[in-house]
This record gives sequence, C-alpha cells and structure tokens, in this order.
Amino acid sequence: MTEQQQLSLGTQAARNLATTTKTVPQMQGISSRWLIKLLPWVQAAGGAYRVNRRLSYTVGDGRVTFVSTGADVRVIPAELGELPALRGFDDPEVLEGLAGRFEQRELEPGDVVVEAGDPVDRVYLVAHGKLNRIGAGEYGDETVLEILADGSFFGDRVLAGDSEEWEYSIKAVTACTVLTLSGDQFREMLDRSEPLREHVTEFVNSPDRAQNPHGEAEIELASGHVGEPTLPGTFVDYDAAPREYELSVAQTVLRVHSRVADLYNEPMDQVQQQLRLTIEALRERQENELVNSRDFGLLHNADLSQRIHTRSGPPTPDDMDELLTLVWKEPAFFLAHPKAIAAFGRECSARGVYPDSVDVEGHKVPAWRGVPIFPCNKIPVSKTRTSSIMLMRTGEAAQGVVGLHQIGIPDEIQPGLSVRFMGVTEKAIISYLVSAYFSAAVLVPDALAILDSVEINHGGQ
Repeated sequence: MTEQQQLSLGTQAARNLATTTKTVPQMQGISSRWLIKLLPWVQAAGGAYRVNRRLSYTVGDGRVTFVSTGADVRVIPAELGELPALRGFDDPEVLEGLAGRFEQRELEPGDVVVEAGDPVDRVYLVAHGKLNRIGAGEYGDETVLEILADGSFFGDRVLAGDSEEWEYSIKAVTACTVLTLSGDQFREMLDRSEPLREHVTEFVNSPDRAQNPHGEAEIELASGHVGEPTLPGTFVDYDAAPREYELSVAQTVLRVHSRVADLYNEPMDQVQQQLRLTIEALRERQENELVNSRDFGLLHNADLSQRIHTRSGPPTPDDMDELLTLVWKEPAFFLAHPKAIAAFGRECSARGVYPDSVDVEGHKVPAWRGVPIFPCNKIPVSKTRTSSIMLMRTGEAAQGVVGLHQIGIPDEIQPGLSVRFMGVTEKAIISYLVSAYFSAAVLVPDALAILDSVEINHGGQ
C-alpha cells in the first residue's frame, strides 16, 4: 500500500512550537472539609482554653471496656469502676478478683435475658451485641424503652444489696456476648475485703445530692408563694476542676532543592505549589484529628448519655429523630460518612419519605427536619461496615461545639497555620516548617450527640 504524501505540517511537530496549557498539581486527597468550614473558631490565647461549668455529680453511667483472646472475653478490672456502686474504688487486687468471677454467656437473637417480675440477682455487662429493654408503654402495650449495646450494663443494683424485682424485660436483638456476676459471688468478695465492704456501705448510706435532670448542683428557688415566707438561700456551685483544652499541632518539614526553586518557576512557582499541597494535607489531617483524636476528637468526647444506637441497623428517619431529641436546642448540622448518608437515603426511599435539601453557600445539601446533613469521610467505617452520625449545636453563645486556634502566630499565612523558613543545608536543600495549631471543645454535654452502630451495607447493598 502506497503511503499518502504529507501536504502540511503535522500536529506532532507543531507541538514543539506550541505553549502547553497546564493545570496546577492536582490532589485526590482534598475533601470538602465541611467540619472545619462550619465550626465557629475561637481564639485560644496562651495555647489553652478552659471550659468552666456548673458542678455536676457523676453517677457512674459510663461504658465498660473489655479485652478478648479468641472467643474468650474478659472485663478490664479497672473498668468496673464505671458501675455506680464501685465508682472511685481502686484496689487493683479486689477489682481483679471481681473481674475473674464474671461468667461469659452467649446469646442468640430473640433470647430473653431477664423477665419482668424476676428477682434482680446478678449484674450483666454487654461485651458485644445489641439488646432491647422492653417494658409497658403508656397504654399498657409492650414497647422498647432503651437499646443496650457494647459497654452497657444492667442489674448493678444488686451490688448495693437491693433485692428488687426486674421492672422490665431484656431481649437480645442480635447475637450477643454478655458477662454476668451473681449477687452471691459479689457478697463473697464483700466478706473477704474490708475496703470493698466499707466502700459499698458508704455508697448505700450516702445522702442523695440535690441535682437537676442534667446532674448539675441544684439552685434552690421559690415560686408561686404568697405572703412573706422565708425565701431559700442558694448559690451556683462551680466545677472545681474544669477541663482545659491545649492546642494540638500537626506539623511537617517541607524540603525543596534550591535548583528547583530557582530555575523551574514558569509558569508556576514550585515552592508555592509544594506549600499549597502540603497545607491541604495538613488541613485534611486537622479535620481527621477533630473527629478521631482520643484527646479532643468529637467521636471520643461526646457524653455517654448523648450516644444512642440504631433501632434496626441502618440509619432510619426514626433514628435521626431520636438524635434530634438529644440536641434539640438549636441543632446546627449532622455530620456523617458519605456511605452513611447514602444508607439513610435508601431507608427514606424504602419508606416513601423524601428529605428536603437546603442551600449552604450555593451548595444543595440534604437535610432532615430542616437540619443539613454534611458529608465527612474522616468518620471511620468499621470492618463490619458500621459507622456513626454526629449532630451538634455550635458556637460559644449557644453553649455548643467550637473549634480552637490561635491567630497572630509568627510566620502565619492562614489562621492558626504558619510556614517558617528553616534554612538551607550544605546540599542546597531549602527547608520550611509547616505547622497548624488547633483543637475543639464541647462546652456542655447536650451540644453533641452521636448515633452509633450505623449499618451502611444493610440488606447486602
């Protein structure tokens, strides 16, 4: 076959004389970072932020933690201090003895753990799974009063010597692992340990402290009176040891060879592009820490009374409504993993419910009951394909959740973020210290609530 003679300049050769249009370096790891955008940021002068609150009384309503070896589960001895009757008791030998007396029990879905009317004769710790606390509703019908899940406990009144009857039934919803300790076994430990006996006796005999429904020290008031009765005297008691949040830091050292910085700057400044992408990575890490840090991250700093579990697994409209009952005073927004948002959308579609959308800075964002739902890929998804959904109130004026930073730091190029020149090495490498200082604080417990155990692949989807 004869090749056709070329009659004009080819495109391949022409490109040698053309100026190539280029983009700035792209980075797939950049996300919308809605949490950083939406949190009100408060200046933390001095690098610390103290949250003063009214005095609250802790009643031991926390969660118990376990360790497992294969299929064997054991309660961590020190975690028994989460039970009200043992709160503050710290004898490691006695706690070790109590932990060793718990017996492991496996439950199948539908198994009844306790029946209403039976005597309370043992304490139960939920190591894994989900159970329903079932009792009589307002009109006498059976209803789910509470959902119990990993770390919950019930029957702890037996430790204080109560010989009451169960007022409700407990039924397993999923396969569960629970640990139990009978009242007889606990009394055996009481006979052996004088410190434990004294501690429990003090707990039983301690007077009830006057407190409001939030656990805060009561302010005595009088109302509706006539005449000239003696008015009660009062004062507002403060927490004597308020929590202080210190600013955390995310840092890295950016290195650029001087030859690159000097020669290869057209049409883009190499140092500026290196800094831009490094700062994006730091901001991504900042949001990840705001969500997941065990010290100040929102997932780990929500009050235990503000954490609930889904009723059936996937996030349903009922679950989102339940979340709104916990942050009902000026809720600002939901925050969820994109897959959790998709799972909620599927549940709404299955029920024929279509959530509204709201306009936020020109973006159409899905909403529930008028509260926007923002995506956040920093909320983890577990190996069992479960995640969490957060709902929060924000701002100091609303006693909500706030972000913390400090502006005006040396070599600052963005609020709370600095780029400091560190010099040039003998190998002609320029170094820059890039630092971001930040933290977050929950001003009062009811500013943040979390829906746990959110199944995102329900039904094999």
